[in-house]
Amino acid sequence: MAVYKIFPEKDATIYSEYPVKNTGIDEILEVSTFYNTTVPQTSRFLIQFSQDEISSLISDTDKISSSIFQADLKLFLADVSGLNTSTTLEAYPISGSWNMGTGRYSNQPETTNGCSWKFKLSSGSNAWNTDNFSSKVTASYNVNSPGGGTWYTGSNLNLIVTQSQVLSYSSDKDININVTDTVLTWNSYSLDDSNGFPNDGFIIKQSEEDEFVADLNYVTNIKYFSIDTHTIYPPQLEFKWDDFIYNTGSSTNTEIDTSQLVVSLGNNSGVFRSGSIQKMRVNCRPQFPTRAFQTSSLYTTNHYLPTASFYAVKDLDTNEFVIDFDETYTKISADDKSSYFVLYMNGLEPERYYQILIKTTVDGSTLILDDNFYFKVKNG
Repeated sequence: MAVYKIFPEKDATIYSEYPVKNTGIDEILEVSTFYNTTVPQTSRFLIQFSQDEISSLISDTDKISSSIFQADLKLFLADVSGLNTSTTLEAYPISGSWNMGTGRYSNQPETTNGCSWKFKLSSGSNAWNTDNFSSKVTASYNVNSPGGGTWYTGSNLNLIVTQSQVLSYSSDKDININVTDTVLTWNSYSLDDSNGFPNDGFIIKQSEEDEFVADLNYVTNIKYFSIDTHTIYPPQLEFKWDDFIYNTGSSTNTEIDTSQLVVSLGNNSGVFRSGSIQKMRVNCRPQFPTRAFQTSSLYTTNHYLPTASFYAVKDLDTNEFVIDFDETYTKISADDKSSYFVLYMNGLEPERYYQILIKTTVDGSTLILDDNFYFKVKNG
């Protein structure tokens, strides 16, 4: 029933062809292969989210500390060409801290003040390890291009920290990878450094079989928007958890039992500040109430939505769902006042307009309700 998004604190692409080039403030993250008749090349990218934000969210008793949560790494496609029948992208937790730097791919001369294919911090400073790895740490590189990052492939908590996603012509090309086990391992380390390993972010790469392939027919270029994008599609670490509660207490209001209904959001002010949290109250009544002898208006009696009711949020300009219907994580709750759901504004781009949709099943009919449920998120 709850969705909370964290945005990266740093990211960068590293290129085997340019072993000391830094691209820390590029608008694009690239995980590609490049044709070269003598030495095939590849690129990978690094991305890191604040451990303080992650730990604060997990430990927050009003949010998910007592619930099972899911964490998904999400990036949005900017461009793709040469996609094979299937291309596998792999996500690993990085071993070793790195510096984002302030370079761009197009800078001449090259900027070298941050991470690159060969170095973690800057040109000549702290090279990526290529042998004698620590326990559960490895790397993968071409003998002609040493470097390319190091990463964990296991943890002492028996959690699965290696994840992948297969891209094909028929699949969504956005990255959406469940990285819950990695997040748990990071959080365990932050609580007790004898367990887990530190949060140095993720490295995203194509599979070893796809990288460094000297065949023009298998060159695949895939680009995603970075944290420096000027679009509404920055990378995100999305947390979802089920805090569904259906406890109407002493309320005498009943559940709606007709598909001819009217729904409104009673406390939608229309404008919310970025970072705020809003409990959205759902007012519901029959469109044509049954006649009854009573002293109050039938139109003022509130009803509850059925337990199988869900919400979604859509960007009005792009018509894309920023929070889609989910039968586990966007379920609408109820208390002694009304049906409700909690919306976290931190994951919505500010200075944009959004629409809330409500999905419910009543009397055998599945309804999607979107009657003027609009709001804007503003900076501040």
